[in-house]
Amino acid sequence: MRIAALYDVHGNLPALEAVLAEVEREEVDAIVLGGDCIHGPQPEETLRRLRALGERALWIRGNTDRLIAGDDASDELHTWVAAQIGDDEVAFLDSLPLTQRLEVDGLGDTLFCHATPRNDEEIVTPLTSDDRLNEILQGVKASTVVVGHTHMQEDRTIGGIRWVNAGSVGLPYEDDIKAFWALLGPDVELRRTPFDAEAAAGAFEAVGREDAVRFAENFRTAPSRREAAEYFEEIAAERGER
Repeated sequence: MRIAALYDVHGNLPALEAVLAEVEREEVDAIVLGGDCIHGPQPEETLRRLRALGERALWIRGNTDRLIAGDDASDELHTWVAAQIGDDEVAFLDSLPLTQRLEVDGLGDTLFCHATPRNDEEIVTPLTSDDRLNEILQGVKASTVVVGHTHMQEDRTIGGIRWVNAGSVGLPYEDDIKAFWALLGPDVELRRTPFDAEAAAGAFEAVGREDAVRFAENFRTAPSRREAAEYFEEIAAERGER
């Protein structure tokens, strides 16, 4: 199989449409949607577009999907997103599996999850030590693990397991204003696709909530990959993950 891995779309429809147009030019057998696709400024439109992919789309539940569907949906955009998509689609997000497992050409047995195989919000960044990542992967029976969550692409091998972060389609922290995703099989291609960044900024601003509007600047000045990694590592240390 050849797979397009799209993670962390975050309701950014202009970025999603650009990536899907590029995916259609590739011969892929499936599109893995790796979680946190809906939490953002255009949740209803994004969900409708992804649902239209039908059986080609293999979904995974991310941490924001869990929060949107949970009783604690209160902060940031969770309650707003839930109201936009309606109860039936909230239930759909809540029902999604935590992992997908596929045999990918050239990569072998490949496990797809949102953050790590054991947790949907555990933090791994390019600054995470090999020793720490090796601990996270203990007991995993797969040749390749594909994740997202921290919005930074990565490709390294630890203890015989290839660890791939597909990056974020809709809210990247990559020193570049592009939509980031991965094409898998027979090797790993970390892709970056241009999109209408001003349209994305306008979508975040149109929500009219401060917790959405603040992300608009990410599409005018690219967030620093190094600063994002350092920030996430600090959070991981505060949680006791380091």
